[in-house]
Amino acid sequence: MADTELERFRAARVTAIYRLDLIAKGAQLTYEDGTPVDMASERARLEQVVADMDRRIARLELVTATPTGPLN
Repeated sequence: MADTELERFRAARVTAIYRLDLIAKGAQLTYEDGTPVDMASERARLEQVVADMDRRIARLELVTATPTGPLN
């Protein structure tokens, strides 16, 4: 299960980074009703998502890591 969760977090991170790249290139998003999205807020939100995913991925990698060393 941890491997599946790890892959899901990695995919979410990649998606957020892709969206950040689009914002950096000038993308303008709108809500379904046509209202423009505040891109500065969206950029900040996505940066937080990436940082959160980095922490979650690091934690899962530690949990799923195969122990190595002289005690194993």
